[in-house]
Order: sequence, then structure tokens, then C-alpha cells
Amino acid sequence: MSESGTISIHAENILPIIKKWLYSEKEIFIRELVANSIDAMHKLQKMHTLGELEGELGEFAVNISCDRENRTLTISDNGIGMTADEVKKYINQVAFSGVKDFVEKYQDKDASQQVIGHFGLGFYSSFMVAKRVEIDTLSYREGAEAVHWSCDGSVDFTLSPSSTSNRGTSVILHIADDCEEMLDENYIRHLLLKYCAFVKYPLFIKDTQINDTNPLWNKSPAGLVDKDYLDFFHNMFPHSPDPMFWIHLNVDYPFEVKGILFFPRIFREMDTIKKGEVKLYCQQMYVATNLEGLIPDYLTLLQGGIDCGDLPLNVSRSYLQNEPQVRKISQHISKKIADRIVGMAKTERDKLNSLWQDLHAFVKFSMMQDNDFCDRLMPHVLFRTTKGVFLTIDEYLTKNSELTSGNIFYVSDVDAQVSYVELFEEQGIDVVVVDAMIDTSFIATVEDRSNNKYNFRRIDASVSENLLGEQQGTIIDPNDNKDEGEKVADLFREFLDKQRVRVRVENFKSERVSAMLIFDEGTRRRKELQHYKRHGVNAALFGDTMRDEHELVVNRNNSVIKRLLKLSVGGRKEDVKLLVNQVYDLAYLQHGRLTSTMMKDFIERSSSIMERMGSRGSGLII
Repeated sequence: MSESGTISIHAENILPIIKKWLYSEKEIFIRELVANSIDAMHKLQKMHTLGELEGELGEFAVNISCDRENRTLTISDNGIGMTADEVKKYINQVAFSGVKDFVEKYQDKDASQQVIGHFGLGFYSSFMVAKRVEIDTLSYREGAEAVHWSCDGSVDFTLSPSSTSNRGTSVILHIADDCEEMLDENYIRHLLLKYCAFVKYPLFIKDTQINDTNPLWNKSPAGLVDKDYLDFFHNMFPHSPDPMFWIHLNVDYPFEVKGILFFPRIFREMDTIKKGEVKLYCQQMYVATNLEGLIPDYLTLLQGGIDCGDLPLNVSRSYLQNEPQVRKISQHISKKIADRIVGMAKTERDKLNSLWQDLHAFVKFSMMQDNDFCDRLMPHVLFRTTKGVFLTIDEYLTKNSELTSGNIFYVSDVDAQVSYVELFEEQGIDVVVVDAMIDTSFIATVEDRSNNKYNFRRIDASVSENLLGEQQGTIIDPNDNKDEGEKVADLFREFLDKQRVRVRVENFKSERVSAMLIFDEGTRRRKELQHYKRHGVNAALFGDTMRDEHELVVNRNNSVIKRLLKLSVGGRKEDVKLLVNQVYDLAYLQHGRLTSTMMKDFIERSSSIMERMGSRGSGLII
């Protein structure tokens, strides 16, 4: 017997809400309809498990088919089905929820097997893409009659007998003219893989199963090998290079969360703050990607999937972001990541060493954002020395304790400062490489969080006592009674063209370096940070620093400086001036590029020195 009627008055308000507010993307309908089908099969299976049904239920499955000629998209299941009265209740009376009734009935029997979705409201998302929707359904109940329901999106519907003889429900969408893509089988396959790739029951399109009903995060890590994780990763992210490592999450209390998070390869330092792709699932049904608050901000580069069985499915993203469970999960994820890195440091140090160049910027950024994360990782953060050895801070200080006075000496540009590095290495002092953009801020964080137990000094911040030999006081000019150190200082003060440069003379153990430029560590760091903020990552590192007052430490043990003294006694002021300014520019080049004016002067001066060497038989520098 056929009948027609009007859907609950609530529908007049609900349909516009569904289209314009509740679902921001019309493609979400595919998730809602498949979720309803999964729900229907789960209900029937659970009732059978609890002994409320007898007999074989057959193999559960959801089938999706496109019919471009008739402009229909059909989603069918062999689940619990509906009677005419149930269609009226669960479809027509939108204010009621079939799932709500079902959960209330069974929640005390098996709380861990909660169902997803809210059949009714989710169903009406189909009108986002369909101008008419039909339902053919047959209840599991013995003697039930099949029912056909039809509605064109208004409040009017028809209910009549159906010819279907298959238990379950088929939803037939007559696709609207402006949703032509929903008749494209490849596009529907894409949507199914996006939203339903891991649903619990087989999902078929054109007789081909396209989903994985048992994702890797449901399996025990003890039975998995690296290839299992890599294959799973590339199925989720087919165009990505192999990840560095991964974390397998499996928590039952105080909340339920399973998942696998992958650390991608970091090829550039800025990749540390780029967005990764972490997909959130509820009972294996896709909910959202990169849900704000689920992953801490400093971990946004991660990729993977997380299944949170405690979260509701049919709610807005803003609601989920404010869920207390989301915040707890976020804290747990941060802890597990710290545990993973600490675990590698303790039991897989060689592996951590091999990954550190890719991983260090991420670790440093995370430590700067989260004090707890920082404190946990502080004993294990690594620094690479100029000899390619990786050391923790404590390892560095232990190894160099008698030579560094508790300082960690570092270099920011190995190629430019190679002469300084050699001075330290000759004295057995390790120099660590701190050359990433993040490092100026990071070492300040380390110093602050360690209450200045750790102190970083760039190799040009001071002249270490270990580099110096015994002071000598030879008088080079009896007429003014000054020793050679004072005389060298006077010559540089007199003939150096630069202003705001302090001059100091020391006796280095090594003869190699003629002079070093020294910059106050604190002042230089502040200038570097300001420069990065103003000019971004492509700015010259020392653009502002070199304008500040700095100190030139001259090595009177160097052969050029000794020659300079002899030239001064001989009255060759032009040669003295050439050498004084050449020594300064060579020291400057250890820190950065010469300005255009300085480069012009340097080239002309170098040419003049070579000319004088040729005309005077090398008398200028021998």
C-alpha cells in the first residue's frame, strides 16, 4: 500500500543548514552515506554476536555504482535494513536518531563497540548533490516487507512497497545538473579513498574492493617490520619519499587512540614549519585532515593517520577543536614523539646520528616551543663537530673540559672561518657547527633552560687562552721604549683606515693567522636576530654586525706582522699602510663578504702589493 506525506516540519530548517553550514564541502555526502551503511551492518553483526539473531548473515559489504545514462549514484549495503515504520521514524522524523536509540539499548553490554554516525541527519546530506533521492530497503526482521521511499528535497515524500528481495538498504541519488562530477566513477573512487579508505567492512566499486578494513595501526607493532610501515606510508602518501622513522600509537586508557605518525625527510630548514598531513579518523571513518589542536603546532610537518574512537563523527571542526579529548591526545602525541627520540638516543645512537642532519631543525624548533619537550630532549640534542663527530652538550664538555672553561665553542660558517677552526683544532679543542637559521635562537633557549649551565661562544667571540703562548716583551725601538706588542698596536691604530675598531696584540701559539676580528657574543646575536626579522632568510648574516664596534686581535707571532715591524723601523710607511689594511680585510673575510667599496680597495691593494713584490725582489714581505 502506497502513501504520501510530509516530513517533520524540522526538515524545512534542517536542509538549508546541511547545505550551507553543517557540511562545508558537498562531497561529504559520500562519507555520511557509507557511514550509515557501515552502521547498519555493524548493528546487525552486533545483534548476532549477542545472540539476538540466529543463522548465517553472509559476507557484509557496501557496493557503489554509477549509472551515467540514468544519472544515478547508488550506495547499497546488506545490513539491518528498515521497515516502513522505521523509515518514517528514522528518515521522515529527522529529530530522532536511529543510532541514538540503538546505542541507548546496547551501551551497557559492550561500550567498546560504539557505532558511528547519526542515521537521519547524515542521510540528508545526499540532497547536496541530488535533486531526488530514493531508498529501497528490506529489514532483517522475519516476514518484513520491502519498502521504497522517494523525496525530491522538499518536505513531501512517498512511501510504497519495493520489489527488492535483498536484506539491507540501497540509497539511489538522482544527481543534480550542477553536480555532473558525481557520475564520474573515477571521481567517486577518489572520494571513497579519501573518506572511506579504512572502513571496517569491504567497500566495492565495480566489483573491486578499494578499502583496507584492517589498517596497520590496528595491528600489534611486535608483528610488523619496516616494510609494512613503508608500504602503508606510500599507500597513504604515494608521492612522498621514505620517511625517516615513525611512531605507532596504541592507547586504550584514559582515551582510545590508535595511529601511526611518520617523520618526513626534511630537505630544507624551512620544511620544519610547513604543514604535513595528519588524517583524523573515528572508528576508521575519515573525519578531518590537520585538525587544529590535535597535533601541537611545532609538529605540523608530521604525516600519518590517527583513529580516535571516542570522538563524535557528525560534528563541525570547531566543535572537535574544543573537545577536551583532542587536547589530551595532543599532549600524548608530544610525549610519544619525545619518547621516540630519547629512545633512539639511548639504544639507537648510530641511527640518530645518521638522521640528525635531517632531524635537527625539527627537534630544535620543538624544544623552543615546548618547555617540557625541551627539558626531555636537552640531554640528547646533538651537535656536529667540524670533524663530523656528533656529540651531546655534556659529551662535548666532558671531552673538552680542561680546554674550554665550560664553554661550547662553535662556528657558523666553516668555509669562511676555516683558519680560526684550525687554530682551535691544533690545540685539541672541538668546534661544533651551528649554521642553521634557527640556531641563534636555539642556543639562547638552551642557555636559558639550563640556567646558564651551558654557554655557547662562537670562535670569534673571544681569543681562548688555549690559543695563546707566553707573552714577550722585546723592545723593538729603543728611542720610544715600547715593546713590539705596543708598537704593532700603534701601527694599526695609526694606519688602519677603519673607524670604531679596537686593536689588541697577542702572541698566538700558531703562526698561521695574522689577525682575528672579535665580536661581543651577546651584541652579535641580537643583531643577527634583528637582521633575520627585517630581511628574512636570504639576508647576509653579518650585514649589521660589521658596522658595530669590534676588536682586531693581531698575532705578533705571524711572519707578516713581524715583517710589518721591520718595515716601520725602515720608514716605509706606504708599505706599512698596505699591510695593515690588508691584514684587516683578510680578517674581515673570515666573517662575511666585503662591501663593494671594500672589495674595490682590496683588489687594488692586492695588485699594489704584488707590484711591489716584483719590483723589490720580494722585499715587501720577506
